[in-house]
Amino acid sequence: MRARLHLLDWLACVAGARATPVAAVARTAEPDILTRAALLGNVLEMDDVHRAALLHPGPVIWPSALSAARQEKCGMDSLLDGAVRGYEAMIAVGATFDAHHYAHFHPTSTAGGFGGAAAAASIFALDTEATGWALGNAASVTGGLWRMRHEDVMTKAMHAARAALEGLWLARLARAGLTGPVQALEGEQGLYAAMVEHPKAMDLGPDWLIHAVSFKPWAACRHAHAAIDCALELQAAGKLNLPVAVETYADAIRFCDRPHPVTELDAKFSIQHAVAVIADGRKAGPEDFTAQAIAALADKRAQVCVREAEEFTRVYPAHFGARVISGTAQMTLADTRGDPERPASPEMLGAKLRSLVQWGGLKPVEADRAREIALHGTSIGPLLALLEDWLA
Repeated sequence: MRARLHLLDWLACVAGARATPVAAVARTAEPDILTRAALLGNVLEMDDVHRAALLHPGPVIWPSALSAARQEKCGMDSLLDGAVRGYEAMIAVGATFDAHHYAHFHPTSTAGGFGGAAAAASIFALDTEATGWALGNAASVTGGLWRMRHEDVMTKAMHAARAALEGLWLARLARAGLTGPVQALEGEQGLYAAMVEHPKAMDLGPDWLIHAVSFKPWAACRHAHAAIDCALELQAAGKLNLPVAVETYADAIRFCDRPHPVTELDAKFSIQHAVAVIADGRKAGPEDFTAQAIAALADKRAQVCVREAEEFTRVYPAHFGARVISGTAQMTLADTRGDPERPASPEMLGAKLRSLVQWGGLKPVEADRAREIALHGTSIGPLLALLEDWLA
């Protein structure tokens, strides 16, 4: 059931991105419906996230797994099994990367190829040797620079799609006999030597890693979510009054200290804007990060200050915490809604789905259709038909 929930969450993200400029590019450039879908899962910044690995598995794993399942004409069980293995590989590799890697590289891209390859390899029923080749070749071509954060571009969506499609392609090649370097992570001139100063030990743990993945309820960078959640808690208690101070961990400051956002992307990476959204009585949905919202909330943003607190930096990335201080009131959260410690409720995921279906310009019945297919379907045919209807 956990994999089905993540499939549903990915579908919600795809639905919500239908009317974005990236979707227009996809319709023009890509005839294949799953390639179009691969470009959309990350666009709204609402895709699932693994905190320790600092990456988003969903927008990579589902397009790769579904493409492989379509090719094999297999059922939903094979799709879900492959996806779980894809999550496992992508997270396990990504969690070995260090702060040096994260400072320069986008882990959804650099670790994503491993996940895409593992998911497709599972569905193709590759043996251990061929799967190793596919994973080794994923290491050999990995990349994805953070430079796109500093310009108003669509590259982040492309990173996730590239990892998905490349992983699929590498599994296909491995099935045909294309060999790959199985020591491509730790070997001489391998990925760690090139991109990671202090690799962490790979720890698969006693349970499937998909259970440690968080769902994102709000349309902002994950580094802003704890501040949003604190603001919501204060608001519910009638204690959120501007001006406010936000204390959080160093990476949240590095990525999301943007007091003067100009573009929609800027706003999604702005703690100041995210908290101003809540102070204005909004819900932090996609509509709250548009150019209109940026203009409307300028005065409230100016009353939000952001600073680092070492107590949050010390436990990051195991926990993405924050504190919001409003006068004599304050709210501190070590974890946020959708994290394993504060699990996403069926109601939260359902509300997210309905909201994004509406934002994407679809009829409300499409939310029910997606939910039935993702949570109860036994064939991938209806799932492919759904995406065809949404993205044609």
